[in-house]
Amino acid sequence: MAMGTNEAPQPLVLNGDVTPLGELSPEDQEELRNLEKELQQLKIQFEKADTVKSRLLLDKLDHEEHKKQAQDEMMKLLQEEHEFSKELENQKKRFEQEALAMEKTNHQLRHQINKQKERLKFKRSESESLQQKFKIIAAIPEKAVKFIGVEKEIPDHKLEEDCLHIQGQFSIIQNPALTLSGGQALITFEEEQVAERILKLARCPVTIDKTKMDVKPSRVALDTTVKFEVQLNVSLKKIEVSNIPPILPEERIRDKLELNFSKPSLGGGEVENVKYNKDSGTAVITFLHTGVAERVAMKNTYPLDMGLRVSQVFVSLCTEHQIKKFQTFCGTSRRTVLLSGISDVLDEEDLQDNLEIHFQKPNNYGGEVENIKYNAKGQTTMAYFNEETVASE
Repeated sequence: MAMGTNEAPQPLVLNGDVTPLGELSPEDQEELRNLEKELQQLKIQFEKADTVKSRLLLDKLDHEEHKKQAQDEMMKLLQEEHEFSKELENQKKRFEQEALAMEKTNHQLRHQINKQKERLKFKRSESESLQQKFKIIAAIPEKAVKFIGVEKEIPDHKLEEDCLHIQGQFSIIQNPALTLSGGQALITFEEEQVAERILKLARCPVTIDKTKMDVKPSRVALDTTVKFEVQLNVSLKKIEVSNIPPILPEERIRDKLELNFSKPSLGGGEVENVKYNKDSGTAVITFLHTGVAERVAMKNTYPLDMGLRVSQVFVSLCTEHQIKKFQTFCGTSRRTVLLSGISDVLDEEDLQDNLEIHFQKPNNYGGEVENIKYNAKGQTTMAYFNEETVASE
């Protein structure tokens, strides 16, 4: 549009007819101006719409680009998800395989543990059986000892030290034993070759009181036995006190022990050391001089004044022992034969005499009998053997 110029009005074209503007009525001219304004507004709106359209197209292109990028990223994520799922599945399979292997290993370990437990149970049972078997409970009789000389000279600087204790050594030998059941007999010959001749026979035909019986000879297999030495050391300055009542604190009980055992009126003497064990209720008291411990131990009991009451405690010399040269051995009797399958056709003593007579005869492959023991039906006897009649294996 040109500004500042006066152009002549253009003729108006209506329905194919050209009509000059000057010939229009004022109303038509006003209407024409309004139409021009509307046309101008429509052009502006069209330009705005075209601008918006262009912007929307650009936005569409931009969105499509973003959409494509998003699709590419989505495909990439889906691919990564697929690979991750695949890796996860592989790991799951590996874990399952490892779990199965671990379960198999655990099963084997449990089996081995149960097997070891059974073995341990058996070993404990065997150990308890051996402990019970080798347990020796015997009262050793008192024996008078006469000293006839000095075994070795003791130097003067060790004389006092050696006089503070008494040492002893004992050899313990367990005699082999055999349980003799009813209807069996043990016969010991004076010579080994006689026993060997009898053992070579599968059976021994024996006739007693017109009754024939087949007696079966067999070698005597003895249980395992033990042999060891016990070294004993008895202190002449120490005593062991037991049965101490725990009615006072530990330190006060230790003081009471030292105070009571220091009284000469009760046979005590000067105390050098006190070791008190609260858990076992025992104590070891060491006196300064020799002779006091023996004097107190001979009483067996001692009055202990605890302040609240007087208790009787047990006293004895303090001893230490050590087992050495422990040996186990088993064997068979060289001159003894076990006879089985004997019938009670006579009383026990007469039947035993008849068996001895039969096995003394050389024509029965016998010989001189040193000892014989028959067990009647329903009886059980424990037979013991000395070392001379046993061959170690």
